[in-house]
Amino acid sequence: MTLMAETVTESAPGFYLMRTDRGFVVHMCACAEHLQRLRDMTGTTLKLAGVGQEAVESAQLVASELVGNAVRACGDLVPLVVELGAEKSCVSVKVHDPEPNRMPRRRLTALDDEDAETGRGFGLIDLLSPGWQTRITPVGKQIICRVPATDPCTTNATTVKE
Repeated sequence: MTLMAETVTESAPGFYLMRTDRGFVVHMCACAEHLQRLRDMTGTTLKLAGVGQEAVESAQLVASELVGNAVRACGDLVPLVVELGAEKSCVSVKVHDPEPNRMPRRRLTALDDEDAETGRGFGLIDLLSPGWQTRITPVGKQIICRVPATDPCTTNATTVKE
């Protein structure tokens, strides 16, 4: 993702936004208000970038699931960095949290299980973002998803250590 020559920044307590040419980077403390703002910004940003409605909704869901998983791994108000970018054939969604030892894992919960209250998140991410990755970083981990806008962007979920 390339930053514009003049990056536009916006901030509020616990929420620091840097807009890029086709996306944004936000440093945020995870809470319901910030998650809603993230979802709204994702929709607006991607629509302005010319991304189709189905990919917009998928990117919103993927971002929400990743933030929710970070909260489950690290607790409320965890500091996160969320990056979003409209690329040629996909939407890139990256969520960085400070906990490298709590890796994402798939549960055996069926996606169509009407009684399940949890456990379907990474099953959904597998469907919406084939080939998502986890990267261990010096300060935690980053989950990288690419939501296809037209054609699949990647294949096979992997873990990469930097």
